[in-house]
Amino acid sequence: MSYSSPLRVQLQHKHTSFTNLDEISGRVFLSLVSQETIAAITVKLEGESRTRLAGSTLPGSYDPYSRDQTQLEVHKLLYKVVTVFPTPDITARTSSRNQYTLPPGHYEYPFKFKIPFNNDCIANSSVLANLSTMSALRFDTMQGIPAHVKKTLPPTMGGFPGQAEIQYFIKATVQRPAFYKENWRFNSNFLFFPIEPPRPPPNRRESFARVQHQFAPPSIATPEKSNNPFRKSSASWSGAGTSPPSISIEGRLPDPAIITCNEALPLRILVNKLNSSDATIYLQMLQIELIAFTTIRAHQLRRNEMSSWVILSTSNMRMPLDEADTTTAIPIEIPSTLWKQRPLPNNVSPTFATCNIVRSYRLHLKVGLSWGSAGKIHPEMSIQLLRMPVEVYSGIAPPQALLNAMSNLPSSQTSTQPNQPPPTPMRPGAASSGGLPGYSQAPPPASAPQGASDHIEPSPGDIPPDAPPSYEDAIADDIGPIDGPRRDYQQATDQVAPDEKGRGRLFADRSS
Repeated sequence: MSYSSPLRVQLQHKHTSFTNLDEISGRVFLSLVSQETIAAITVKLEGESRTRLAGSTLPGSYDPYSRDQTQLEVHKLLYKVVTVFPTPDITARTSSRNQYTLPPGHYEYPFKFKIPFNNDCIANSSVLANLSTMSALRFDTMQGIPAHVKKTLPPTMGGFPGQAEIQYFIKATVQRPAFYKENWRFNSNFLFFPIEPPRPPPNRRESFARVQHQFAPPSIATPEKSNNPFRKSSASWSGAGTSPPSISIEGRLPDPAIITCNEALPLRILVNKLNSSDATIYLQMLQIELIAFTTIRAHQLRRNEMSSWVILSTSNMRMPLDEADTTTAIPIEIPSTLWKQRPLPNNVSPTFATCNIVRSYRLHLKVGLSWGSAGKIHPEMSIQLLRMPVEVYSGIAPPQALLNAMSNLPSSQTSTQPNQPPPTPMRPGAASSGGLPGYSQAPPPASAPQGASDHIEPSPGDIPPDAPPSYEDAIADDIGPIDGPRRDYQQATDQVAPDEKGRGRLFADRSS
């Protein structure tokens, strides 16, 4: 017999995605065909970071029949609850009752939440501990984790089916007190795209990566005759008298190296001659690729994933970069028009870090150069790779009211040591000592060898579970939603179609 839940949730969307300080509102619809006894109707705003990895923590100890080989780790990044029924006036009139009988009909209840700045993983640890004891499900959420990451809420993330996901959703629940009746639930997912950190003041500094190359001298070979009519005879290169150039290639970005979602790269590529060769430098191919490094952790298990987006890929260009008689060491800049009209794809998420998922980026530049003289190009082509660590920002600027509030704080209150817990904020009305943990002005990561060292490890930012609201969330109550440009975000969520109970989740159903 098919089952159809009478519960539905409808969200009010002004944009394709939500961000910090947005008010997410909607209505809960309940359609009853018969009389029903319920205890309450609750609506929850939730965000989860889930990872699941399979493997053994010790070499040679793999057991295919052991359930311990699969580790599941769940972190509640966001958890807010509101009771839409019974309403306060109904509760005041019937304070002694804990259940209500509704006649057949259609009911609707409005709700509204305000999305905060930072995740609330630490405060939610006690909530998940209670859920673990009250249900048959095993929530391996906070076991063996030395510290939690308290930063700006991460974006919705998919792309790793069965391994990792970051999801945000509204969950409505109709609590039915009868022990033989299942509660009605309905989930409505939405995309979340965070506000970017405050950018540093403009400056003229640049971060760069550089590589040098010495072209080989041309071979002076005599023509070889061939009896094969379909094979041309080899001949010596006509520019054999020209000395091969020695060059350096530089990729430059503003310092700190920040690129923005849905915007073109603020990139410069320079070619320098390091000797007095009168040869002409030719650009033969150019590829610009954004590499994402994702570290997925589930308790003792860890997995590094790499994904990429090709921003530009051209070949057979034969583009001269200088004149043949140029022998001075004047930097030659490759025209930026090649990539200025190619913004980052709209499924690139900003750099982020949670307790069990970390995302960092690096820009790879492949530059193919040749040299020649008098219109003749030497057959040698050198392809050089430049690696540049970058931070990806969302492009959604924080509201000016927030920046003004931060500028009025003493400098000691706007930053914290990376390995120390932030000071506990005081209650509104007192001198606040809380910083803005989610908006730390940490410098970009330094260049590192390719591999596991490319990944940014989560830095601990632990605070007591019963800490008062952080300062940035306290002032957020007085700051309205973002009134500025929004970025198009189409991050894949790896979700299946919702089932008849409105779940449609990648992992196990959220039974709480």
